[in-house]
Amino acid sequence: MATTYDFPSDLLAGQEELHQVRAELSALLKRLPWSVEPLDGFSDTAGWRKVERPASPGWTADEQAEVEKLRQREHELAVFVSGHRFWAEVAVGERVDARMGLKHARDETE
Repeated sequence: MATTYDFPSDLLAGQEELHQVRAELSALLKRLPWSVEPLDGFSDTAGWRKVERPASPGWTADEQAEVEKLRQREHELAVFVSGHRFWAEVAVGERVDARMGLKHARDETE
């Protein structure tokens, strides 16, 4: 049976916010044009795989700022979670299991 860990509330909250920020960033990037800068579309059918892209109007300054804000927050949260004092309390051989437990902690509460 897998070990259960008593994660501190701030670590759980940090991990949950990290999940949310990554989901929000992923959704935003899927909505945005494929190129940050305006570029013409292209089609390459000569390779082993057909690649096509429509013309990209580029990202607006607001879109670029939103992506940067989310990436910065994602970085801050990743540093917080990975550097949390809790990990020093977990035996070295159990840290991967504990980290996976933290990543899936919200699955157990749903």
